[in-house]
Amino acid sequence: MTSRRLPVYLVLDCSGSMNGDPIQAVNQGVKALIAELNNDPFAIETAYLSVITFESDAKQLSPLTELTAFQPPNLFAGGATSLGAALKVLGKCFDTEVQKANETQKGDWKPLVFLMTDGEPTDTWQQAASELKQKKPANIIACAAGSNANENTLKQITEIVVKLNDLQPDTLKAFFKWVSQSIKQTSQSVAQVMADNAPVNLPPPPPQIQIIP
Repeated sequence: MTSRRLPVYLVLDCSGSMNGDPIQAVNQGVKALIAELNNDPFAIETAYLSVITFESDAKQLSPLTELTAFQPPNLFAGGATSLGAALKVLGKCFDTEVQKANETQKGDWKPLVFLMTDGEPTDTWQQAASELKQKKPANIIACAAGSNANENTLKQITEIVVKLNDLQPDTLKAFFKWVSQSIKQTSQSVAQVMADNAPVNLPPPPPQIQIIP
């Protein structure tokens, strides 16, 4: 019997508007997140990470990988904002990578998803969003980054939406630090046997991040 994994998906907007400082800050943020998680015994034991990016297209850059073996991909910005395509890729990953419970094993913990976007979707996304919201295959935390992002769009994917006031490197750094704290807290609570459908318990966000009620 293998121990149950906590699958964590980072779904990151790499459209043209993220070019320059924002995408650099995201790259640094992901690296800092990995470093921080690798210092946490609970996270090392349970967290598996994957990175999905979207611009004019969406792709999974890093398949679900155990933390100690995870290499952060190098992210570049350009293109449009294919949020719908990203949600479809995410759904496929749930189907192929997340172990379902069966008679002999309990399967993975409910995946944790952090979705960050800084603009309006440029493709059709509504159906993929409503499917995710109905099925609830994961605990999804969506982040509307900066003034051009629409939190109402993200509310159609998940109840848990946060807003970043801007795309300054310090703000993005604070976001990724909060994400790593959230992952650490979740891996600790699953280690203490969280109920399978318990809502995710997020740490209080820093001042740069507002939770949208």
